[in-house]
This record gives sequence, structure tokens and C-alpha cells, in this order.
Amino acid sequence: MLRAKTLLTFSRLRMVEKLACRTCSSQAGSKKPNRKYATLAAAEPFLSGSSSVYVEEMYAAWQNDPNSVHKSWDAYFRQIQDGAAPGTAYVRPPTLASTGVAPPQSSTGAQTTQLTTTQPVSDQLIEDHLSVQSIIRSFQLRGHHSADLDPLGIYKPSMENLEPSTFDEQDLNRVFRLPDTTYIGGSEPALPLKDIISRLKSIYCNHIGVEFMFINNREQTDWIKERFEKPGILKFENEEKRLMLARVIRSQRFEEFLARKWSSEKRFGLEGCEVLIPCMKTVIDSSSALGAESFVIGMPHRGRLNVLANVCRKPLEKIFCQFDSKLEAADEGSGDVKYHLGLSVERLNRVTNKQIKIAVVANPSHLEAVNPVVQGKTRAEQFYRGDTDGKKVMSILLHGDAAFSGQGVVYETMHLSDLPAYTTHGTIHIVANNQIGFTTDPRSSRSSPYCTDVARVVNAPIFHVNADDPEAVMYVSKVAAEWRSTFSKDVVIDLVSYRRNGHNEIDEPMFTQPLMYKQIAKTPTVLAQFAEKLINEGIVTQQEYEEEVAKYDNICEEAYRLAKKEISISNAEWLDSPWEGFFDNRQAMVVPKTGVKEEVLKHIGEVFSTPPENFTIHNGLKRILKGHMQMVNDNTADWALGEALAFGSLLKEGIHVRLSGQDVERGTFSHRHHVLHNQVLDKDTYVCLNHLYKGQAPYTVVNSSLSEFGVLGFELGYSLTNPNSLVLWEAQFGDFANTAQCIIDQFISSGQAKWVRQNGIVLLLPHGYEGMGPEHSSARLERFLQMSNDDPDYFPKESDDFDIQQLHEINWFVGNLTTPANLFHALRRQIYLPFRKPLVLMTPKSLLRLPEARSPFSEMVEGTSFQRMYPETGIAAQSPAGVKKVIFCTGKVYYDLVKEREKMDLESSIAIARIEQISPFPFDLVKEEILKYPGCRLAWVQEEHKNMGAWFYVEPRMRTVLRKIASTDPSKERMAFKKFEYIGRYPSAASATGNKSKHLWEFSEFMKHAMSLT
Repeated sequence: MLRAKTLLTFSRLRMVEKLACRTCSSQAGSKKPNRKYATLAAAEPFLSGSSSVYVEEMYAAWQNDPNSVHKSWDAYFRQIQDGAAPGTAYVRPPTLASTGVAPPQSSTGAQTTQLTTTQPVSDQLIEDHLSVQSIIRSFQLRGHHSADLDPLGIYKPSMENLEPSTFDEQDLNRVFRLPDTTYIGGSEPALPLKDIISRLKSIYCNHIGVEFMFINNREQTDWIKERFEKPGILKFENEEKRLMLARVIRSQRFEEFLARKWSSEKRFGLEGCEVLIPCMKTVIDSSSALGAESFVIGMPHRGRLNVLANVCRKPLEKIFCQFDSKLEAADEGSGDVKYHLGLSVERLNRVTNKQIKIAVVANPSHLEAVNPVVQGKTRAEQFYRGDTDGKKVMSILLHGDAAFSGQGVVYETMHLSDLPAYTTHGTIHIVANNQIGFTTDPRSSRSSPYCTDVARVVNAPIFHVNADDPEAVMYVSKVAAEWRSTFSKDVVIDLVSYRRNGHNEIDEPMFTQPLMYKQIAKTPTVLAQFAEKLINEGIVTQQEYEEEVAKYDNICEEAYRLAKKEISISNAEWLDSPWEGFFDNRQAMVVPKTGVKEEVLKHIGEVFSTPPENFTIHNGLKRILKGHMQMVNDNTADWALGEALAFGSLLKEGIHVRLSGQDVERGTFSHRHHVLHNQVLDKDTYVCLNHLYKGQAPYTVVNSSLSEFGVLGFELGYSLTNPNSLVLWEAQFGDFANTAQCIIDQFISSGQAKWVRQNGIVLLLPHGYEGMGPEHSSARLERFLQMSNDDPDYFPKESDDFDIQQLHEINWFVGNLTTPANLFHALRRQIYLPFRKPLVLMTPKSLLRLPEARSPFSEMVEGTSFQRMYPETGIAAQSPAGVKKVIFCTGKVYYDLVKEREKMDLESSIAIARIEQISPFPFDLVKEEILKYPGCRLAWVQEEHKNMGAWFYVEPRMRTVLRKIASTDPSKERMAFKKFEYIGRYPSAASATGNKSKHLWEFSEFMKHAMSLT
């Protein structure tokens, strides 16, 4: 296509020239022929009107200043002006050969193929130059497919489609001027074709495969070309090579030491990819030199212990004692296996002599699940440091090859990389490419050529490198660090290696990969190869090498002796997110009062309800804001206003609030409207809550990408960084949290038990049965309750600090709230508790606008606090003797029950209590409510199906309450056997029906049952 367009242009110009010459000949008798108008007039049959004017304007500009037009047009106009013969006025563009310069002499004495300003251009010559350009581009584009990347030599690269097939020996000796799209010549402007091809092979088909030509930015692709194409790039000083060797020694000898001492233990060692440690250390060294001070690392289990030892410099004795199964933890938490643990450390970088901070985030066996957590933690640290361009804080993510291509969260995380509210300004990804996934061959584990192809979607360059060439690895590591610093974009280092052992140290890989492991057995280690190379080069001696090995072995032995003296292990030593000073001077067992002054509520409400001046908002929003202002004047709040009052009061107190999720700015149900959009000006928005008080904390509210797993992980990581911030994630519909279940199960519900890592993230999950079908009804309340760790058979000791003790001991809080006031207090309590626990809230849909579901400001002012349960307060409570039935419930169904009770005129016969905080269960309040109505029937009513909702959580705890009543009062011993009735929908496989009439029938049936007194 390129050649066809080029020749078409040549033909058109030649026609112009011929016609120009004819015109000039007809004007031979004229003293001053007007060459300009003759030429352009002759050209008009072959140029469009706009093109003719354009050429005419160029010619006029050229006459004033020849440098004002491109060199090719300058030469063309000069040739026409000087009366060039037909077909000779066109001069080739300078990308094929420069104009007006002497041909450079080849060092081989070969003749240079060069176009000059006076040479006619032959089609063959043009085609030859274009072919040379095509060869160069082919290597840049596809050379990585032919690179020698496999250290085992199983994959044989081919030069197919790269080497020219139409050039003979004479052509290979011809000298071609190099285009400006390559740097292979260095300071030489031209090279023989054979040297061009030789250099391209050395650059693109050796131990480094550079994959970058898909990037749609010329500056970035030129930057990469310059880093890899310039001659002599892989030259290191002797000291650098000695440092590389020392790092490879430490990496390999650490694994060998563990293998000797604990041969039957799983440790997921690095054997076969030992170069990962020097790679990471070079990335950190180079980034530190470029200004980075803090590194947040996420990685799977392979090589984690080695990273902790040799990158983070965790004391070896602390690592070794984790192998002693007899040692118990001296602090809280059940702990986790050693290759899942995290770490946070500050140390001196000896290469740059700068102080750096390294955090390795704890991760379960879900290999890539940590990716978004790391990104959120990094983004938060950048935010609190004011590091707006990410120069000081950066993330490094390590991957396995099979997981990188197979896990969807990789894609979700990648797509956060350039989003304004989620970017970390570039991540360096390092793939420990085993060329196998557990026992699965790559041909069965991915459809793409490389495991790294997912990175192409965000234009991240990918540097494939043979992991048995430490010098090549070190070079790409330096380039990756420089790329990230220069362009603030992701980059991938693909360490093509192998796995010397099986999936773990006690696995037998020969069962499934016999040929690969026969080759592995014959392959010397990278240390053996590199040491031999440096010894042969005279950079180190055999004695120096052996002394370095012995030195590190002695360090390991000494640490082993110290580890044997340990009497216990401390889970807190493996904390990846320490909060310095947070737990100091806090009253651990005091329930905080979370109310605020009424004038604060009014001020926040007024600002929240008032759009800015000279800002055009939607007419529907005007009505909504007017309604909010009326509520403020009436000292009352609906759900949206209650949430805004909670956020605003925290912002006033210096607490950063961040809310993200799908469509959170407006709210899925069009209730929130925290971001106002100017109806007449694009991208003009206004966030009222950022304009409450001078010096307030910033409020961040952002619509996320359509991701749950990735975004919830990100917000979790964000919440880990600063305990004095309120971080919330809202699902568009509650059961959309299904696709984030890995983050919920592995990090949020169990993170403190496994890794002593508290966090106060809030999950807002819209929940309620309004006939919207199985995917838009249930937030799966039952799943969260099942993962609560309180004992259903244990009634906690009753005391003044009953509430706070429960909150301290449980793993998280689960609530289904019914009032804006309780939402207000629940959100503020997250900050004012002396510890941090996740909060899971079943948030409403229909209650957002239900007039009955409003709260007066009197329930939010000073002296008020969160209500774990609302007891009956109506007629039934005033005359308890006449009550025949006590209903316990939670959430939206409370308002349905109250309405039905009123319709049936049963206010004096049925008492209704609503449990707001389901977990931890309010044993004391439930007991107190039951004792108010002795002898009454007891029932639990829920709108969810029987096998869902809170029933299976509440029922055994209600039995515990009844046994407690019976045990403390002999006259009530029969209470232990009292029936506790279930009222609700029948069991179902789907969370709700999709048929509206069936939904209404189910509702009417369990309402009849609830109101029945027989």
C-alpha cells in the first residue's frame, strides 16, 4: 500500500513537470516567463481545487523563505525554477536519502546507494529503499517472535518473514542511507545492507524481545527504539557485573539453604528464575535514583520468601522461624502460611544511598487478587503525600505466566491504570514466566502468543528477556524504571525462565512434563553460567566467587542458629500496612458518641441543597435540591441527606472521604447527586461537599469502571493506608458483589485473622425485594452473615461495655438499616471507634424516597449514637400485656409489616422490633425485648427466601437468648423450649422471582402469616 501511494505521487508530479515544461516552451518568446503560474496552471487538471491552492500557497511561501516548506518541496521548486527536464524535477524525501550532500563512504569500500538533487529517480531504486525501510520495520514489529528467549532451548525461534528474500549478494554489500525511524547506525548515517540486517538481528532477535510497535504514540516508540537500537547498549562496568553476580548468588543460595534444612516443606522457591531478585533490586535501584521513595509490591507465593529476604532484607532468622510448626503466635490472629505473608520495612538503598520504604502486601493463593489492592494502597499513599505525578510512590506487581493470562482481575486492574481517579502513574509488572501453569502446558492455558498480551490493551511496552542472561535482564530492568518515570505508564518485564522443581518442592513434575524436565535436568543454573562467564572475562576469580558464596552461606547458618532460640512468632511483624501511633492513647472499650451540633447539620444541609451561582442544573435536580432544602428547614433528613450529613461532618473534622463504584456520583437510583453537571457547558461539574468549610478535608466521589473485583480490591487497598479516612465502595445492585467475592472472602472478612491487618472499608450493597427479579433484589445478606465469626451458642457476658466488646471481637459489622439517622451514626462510628473493622450495609432502594423512612435532626445531634436495634415504641409497647405476638425483622420489610399491621388494626396485638446491626448480634437488646412480652409468640419475618437472608444466622442466636432467659430465672425455664417461628418466602434456588404477579402473591402470603394470631 505504501509503495502504491508513493508511485502514484511520483506519477502525478511527473505529469505536472511535463505540462509545466510545455507551458514554458510556449512562452519562449516572453522575456520573463511566469514559471509559477505556468506550472500551477498546468497542474490543475491533475489536482483538486483545494490541492491547487495549497501548492500555490506553498510556492509563494517558498519564494519568500525556502526553509518554510518541506525539503522535498524545496528541491522540487528549485528543479522547476532551474528548468529541469521532464521527469527529473522530483527529489526523493530525506527519509530515503538526504538532499544536497555527498554520499557517505562505506567502511567496506562498497558503493553507497544515494539519491541526489540532480539524479533522476528510478522506480527500482525507490523500491529498494522502501524495501530496506520495510526490513527495519519488520524487525521492530516482529523481531521479538524470533528472539532467543527460552533458556531451555525447547522453543526454536525462526527468522521467517524477517530476512529479505529478494536481495542477492551484491545487494547485501550496497550501502543504504538509514531512515530517521531507526537508531541502529549510531553516528553512521548509512550502512551496508548486510550490516543493517546483522545489527537488527543482534538488537531484536537475541536475548531480548522488544514488543512495542503497537503503541500509538510516536514519541514513546522512538524512545524505546533509541534505548535498544543504539550500538553498545549492553555494556556494563565491571563493578556492575560483580554486583549482579553477588545478587544472583544470594538468590540461588537462599533457596538451596532452605532446601537443605527443610527438604519436605513447601516454600514455592525461585529455582529456575533466580534472576527475579536482581531484576527487582535493579528496578528499585534505578527508580530510587529517579526519585522514588516508597515501593508497594504485590506478588504470588512463588519466590516470596526470597523477596522478603533479599529485596526487603527481612532478618533471615524471622523467616526461618516460620518453618517451626511448634512455635505459636504471641499475639492475635490465626496467621497464614509463610509464603502468603506481607511486610513493611524502611531501609537504606546502598546503591543510591537513599532511604526507601518497601511494603509487600499479603496475598492468598488467589494469585492475582492482590493486584488491585496494591494499586489502591499506592494511590492512597500518593494522595496523602501530595505525590500528584507518582514520582515518589510506585507499585511493582509480580505475576506468574499462567495467572497473568488467565485471571480476569489482571485485565480489570490494567484498565484502571489510566483512569484519573485510579491511576498510580505507571506500574512495573514483572512476570516470572515458568512456561507452564502448575501442570498445564501454555498451549492449553492461553489463546494468545504470549502470556503478557493483556498489557497491549493499555499500550504498555513488553520486554521479553531470557532469564539466563543476567546482563540482558538488568538492562531491561533499568529501561523499565526509566520508562515508568518518563511516561508514567505501565511496563512489563517478561522473565522467560523455567521451574526447576514441580509446582512446589514435593511435587513430581515428570508425571506431566517429562521432556521439559529432562531438559531442565541438563541445564546448568543461571549462577553457574554467569559465574563461568565472568571468570572467563577476568572480572572475578574463582577464589573470589567461592568466597562470596561462602560468605552468604555463613550468614544463613548464623540466622538458622538464631531462629532456633525463638520461643514464639509474632504475626504483627508481618504487617504490610502499619498505622504508626493510631492505637496510642485510645480508650479501647468506650462506645463513641457520634452526634454533632444541630448548626453543623443545618449548614451542611444548606450547602448540599444549594447549587452554585451561574451554574445551570437540570430542572429535575432543582426540584430535588428544593426538597432537600425543605427537609433542612424542617430539621429532618431522608437517606441521601443523612448520608451527605455524615460525609460533610467528617470532612469538617479533617477526615478524607472517598466513595467509588458504578454510577455513585449520581447514585444508581438517582438519589445522591453529589456531582452536579452544568447543562450548557461540557465537563463543568460541581461537588457541593467540597465547599462546606475552609480547610476541610477533600471529598472524592468517582464513578468507576464497570468492575467489581478490581475496584473493590482497589478501594480496600486505599483503606489500608490511612485509618483516619472513610473509604466506601457501592455496588450498583447488591448482588453485583458476587464478582468481587474473592476480595470479600480472602481480604475483607478474614484479613485481620490471617494478617493482623485491620481495615475500615464500607460496602454499600442495595438490597430489597421490589419485584425487580433475581439479579436486582438480594445483596446476599446470608453470605456475609455466614462469614461472621461470632459464636451463635455463646451469650456474651453482660456488662456496661457489652456493645464495644462485641465490636472488638468480631471480624466485621453487618447491618440492614432502616433510618437515615442510623446510617449517619454507622458511617461516623467507623471513624470514631478505637479500632477498624469492615462495615457491610444492605442499603435500600424503595426506602430512599419513602416518607416514613426519614429521621429528625434530633436523632443525629450531640448525645445520640448508633442504634443496634429499634424496639417496639407504639401502642403495643405501652400495653405489653395485650400483646400476643412479637415479630423480629430487619430492613425494608419493617415498613411493610407496620403498614399491614395498621391495615389489619393489630397495633395493640403485635409488637415489631427491627434489628439494625445483625452482626454482631444484639443478644442483650433482643433479650430485653422478649422479656417485655412474657408468654407471647415469637417470630422472625424476612422478605428473602428461607434459605437466604438472615434466618439461619438469627435462629440459633435467638435460641441462645431463650436459653439465657431460662437459665437466669427458674420461673422461665420453659423459655428454653419456646418456639421461634419463621415467616417469609419458601426456599428457592434463585434469590427472587422474575414474575411480578408471583412476587406480589409471595408477599401477600407471608404478610397474612405474619399478621396471623393463631
